[in-house]
Amino acid sequence: MDLGLDGKKVFVAASRSGLGAATARRFSLEGALVAINGRNLETLTETAQMIERESGHTVWPIDGDIHHETGAKQVIEATIQKLGGLDVLVTNAGGPPPGNFEKFQMSDWESAYRALMAAPIQMIQTALPALRQSASPAILLITSLTTKQAGDNLILSNVMRAGLAGLVKSLANELGPSGIRINAILPGWTETERVTQILSVVASSSGSTMDEERVKRQTNIPLRRMGRPEEFGNVATFICSPAAGFIHGALIPVDGGEIRATM
Repeated sequence: MDLGLDGKKVFVAASRSGLGAATARRFSLEGALVAINGRNLETLTETAQMIERESGHTVWPIDGDIHHETGAKQVIEATIQKLGGLDVLVTNAGGPPPGNFEKFQMSDWESAYRALMAAPIQMIQTALPALRQSASPAILLITSLTTKQAGDNLILSNVMRAGLAGLVKSLANELGPSGIRINAILPGWTETERVTQILSVVASSSGSTMDEERVKRQTNIPLRRMGRPEEFGNVATFICSPAAGFIHGALIPVDGGEIRATM
């Protein structure tokens, strides 16, 4: 299937590794002009070069900290200047530290809000003028299955991700008449650095091993395994493509069936 992404101008936030990198790779393989983002230019450039070698298309590394209002704004502005416009905006951020309610102070809540709520809001606000000039504009928020199903010891993520669901539904109503699509993908347990960190913390606090914690998670997944980053990247790229032009305001799980809710 031709997804219609050849030559499209795409920005993927927090894409040095993990889900972001897998998404950027898939876009590049489809012929898109891709800008990736991270805080360390050296490692970000390594990711860009790795994708370029595989796809044969230039990938632009745009370093900057999207967790702060000024940084998020500057990163999007730099991307639009480098690419000469923008067709697809993919927001993404590393999750906040795991833990239960009593572990965190207000400063932790404020930090989680800046990373998971304020950053995508600022990126969308900055990108909208360029997206309005696109023939096939799309916004994708990478969130988590905790958007619909709270996870143990993930109180910060549970609360902030649920707020993003409200943002997607609200902006679907506001931006839809202008032809700007917005959706969110809810990844489940996937083989990334973030998941390794969570399993390590949980194993340490419970006196178990990471392998034991991994088995526990996989037992709760109907497919009985964790996802692979490239599986996520495939879905993300399709949702943002003109081929998915009537998918709008959706919260799409990529979780192996772990979310049990019917709505």
